[in-house]
Amino acid sequence: KGRFLNNERLEFFVVAILDAVVGDIVYRKFEGKREGFLTNTRSKIVSRESLNYVADQIGLSRLVKFNARQSSHNSYMGGNAFEALVGAIYLDRGYNFAYKILTKKIFSIHLDIDELENTTWNYKSKIIDWCQKNKKKISFEVVESKVVNHRMHYVVQVLIDEQPEEQAEDYSIKAAAQLAAEKTLKNILEN
Repeated sequence: KGRFLNNERLEFFVVAILDAVVGDIVYRKFEGKREGFLTNTRSKIVSRESLNYVADQIGLSRLVKFNARQSSHNSYMGGNAFEALVGAIYLDRGYNFAYKILTKKIFSIHLDIDELENTTWNYKSKIIDWCQKNKKKISFEVVESKVVNHRMHYVVQVLIDEQPEEQAEDYSIKAAAQLAAEKTLKNILEN
């Protein structure tokens, strides 16, 4: 009807739809693999990075309207819009149709699951694993928060055995922690 609608309601429940579809894809594709591998692979496929990438590939990111207060710093808009699209498909045509679209028209064309399997995006999990194996205590601390362009901005620092390591900043605590973990892990592995 020409009105702009907010897609957050669709994003709310689509996580379950995506997890179900992607879980099915991964389960069938990687026959005989253990639960941990399947969970990790599913997480990579439904990660913000993958969903943003798919949204860019199908041209969805170019269609998203946002106001100046949301700012172009929100790097999740494409992925959020993709989630809303999946939710709309599900509501309009049901699970089986959403499954068909996601498997045959989107993921099989725009996302290389085999390549994604070997990609590391969850650096926070990797550094936590490294610390556990090396009997080190790790924590992530928000060292600064401020408003930038009408949005909260966070600086997160990694602490290993209570010693400050790398820090990073982003518009969400989770993203800043991920970036700080990546920098710290790279430093550890290089030295």
